[in-house]
Amino acid sequence: MVVVTGVLHVYAGIVEGRIPVALAGVGYGGALVLFFLDFQRKLLYLVGIPYTFIQIPIWLVVKSEYGIVDYVDKAVQVVLILVLIYLYLNTSSGSAGDTAPTAE
Repeated sequence: MVVVTGVLHVYAGIVEGRIPVALAGVGYGGALVLFFLDFQRKLLYLVGIPYTFIQIPIWLVVKSEYGIVDYVDKAVQVVLILVLIYLYLNTSSGSAGDTAPTAE
């Protein structure tokens, strides 16, 4: 989901000439790199929730025409937010590297 929304943002930013949109996609790429470097995953989940959420109302205000790709991207972002909330709530803060959700 991070890859999908990141690529869509970079593509849309370049095609539409909107640098902030492309930078949002680059932000997703940076988060993915940090994730694979095992950087404080619980913190990544926590930061990713508002980072992703805020893009939805901004999109509604800034965009004047909506296409199917826009709706797919926002659907992916909603699912991503739900997954990030789940991961944040189910990842123990004391685990080595905060790498995986705990199985119960």
